[in-house]
Amino acid sequence: MTSRRVVVTGIGALTPIGNNVQDYWNALSKGVSGAAPITRFDASKFKTKFACEIKNFDVTSFIDRKESRRMDPYSQYALVTTDEAIKDSGLDLEKVNKNRAAVIWGSGIGGLSTFHSEVSGYAKGDGTPRFSPFFIPMMIADIAAGLLSIKYGFRGPNFAVVSACASSTNAISEGYLYIKAGKADLAITGGSEASVCEPAMGGFNSMKALSERNDDPLTASRPYDLNRDGFVLGEGGGTLILEELEHAKARGAKIYAEIIGCGASADAYHMTAPHPEGLGAKLVMEMALNEAGIKPEEVHYINTHGTSTPLGDPQEIKAIQNLFGESAYQLNISSTKSMTGHLLGGAGAIEAIASLMAIEKGIVPPTINHSTPDPEIDSKLNLTFNKAQHRDVKVALSNTFGFGGHNASVLFRKLED
Repeated sequence: MTSRRVVVTGIGALTPIGNNVQDYWNALSKGVSGAAPITRFDASKFKTKFACEIKNFDVTSFIDRKESRRMDPYSQYALVTTDEAIKDSGLDLEKVNKNRAAVIWGSGIGGLSTFHSEVSGYAKGDGTPRFSPFFIPMMIADIAAGLLSIKYGFRGPNFAVVSACASSTNAISEGYLYIKAGKADLAITGGSEASVCEPAMGGFNSMKALSERNDDPLTASRPYDLNRDGFVLGEGGGTLILEELEHAKARGAKIYAEIIGCGASADAYHMTAPHPEGLGAKLVMEMALNEAGIKPEEVHYINTHGTSTPLGDPQEIKAIQNLFGESAYQLNISSTKSMTGHLLGGAGAIEAIASLMAIEKGIVPPTINHSTPDPEIDSKLNLTFNKAQHRDVKVALSNTFGFGGHNASVLFRKLED
């Protein structure tokens, strides 16, 4: 069982800089920022008045209007991106053994906007409980996985992963492990989040986690810059179709890359702050490399967690340098959150897709908005500032870390026979 290899055969994305994979990748490679003043609600009284919202998205172009109204946006995003990924994979659903097809989905929060709407309506009323019969199923964080299994008839392992901002990377890792262990032959996996709403903005503002650069939203997400002041909230999601290698080869599938390792660790340090020495971050990357059986110098690109927070950015870089040593100076490192903002539980999915596209296209997407070096961050490292760089990327590592000290990494390699 442990010899079973796992590959990615389909991808789908819905992001603040592109509503499908091709548009997303084009914007990433050009260094486009998705940040703008919030349109979803009146943010005039909030400390932060901007976010990375999805743009020009009409859910009824993908899902029947009546059906879509019974879903929180985070579930809508899951269905839309999975539809793209299934089509991209070329799977013939009539020939799939659905008893061996898994759905493992990540979301850090689930239906937050549904919860806000229903509870707000009750609070403004006369005390009579008038809740939608769809309130609970729309809100719960596992419902996207359930809806996906219902739509495609997949009866294999089916569950949700909730580990804050590490959720969808953990979900991808679980899909990989289930296939590797022989418990499934293919999996729909990834994650989504729809948290550009009043409670999320207010809560993160109270924590002082968000950038307040209201005079210049486009450059507010600036990982590794001395003047970074917090992350920019984003929304959307991404889907990866995973398959056992021989299963994919048997149907002549296009293969983006092979998953060769994953890691999961805990900082065991603080509710929200990263470990000051980056111990959990180092451990999770080390686990992925050890499982893959590769050396640090064999990795070409790291898509970092890189949220643009004062504490988080230098700790991740410290962890990379501690693990990779001199090889760190041969890496390309970048944070695509500089363009998409932070999708919370959906971040790992779209960043895994960015890593896969870097392998396929031979282009490393940039870390934009950098202007002032931070003396805490080694200036000799290649953080791919401001412009994409061409490189033959054969191995890429994607990191995501979450509140609670949750760390997750997944390692991709261009397929080798």
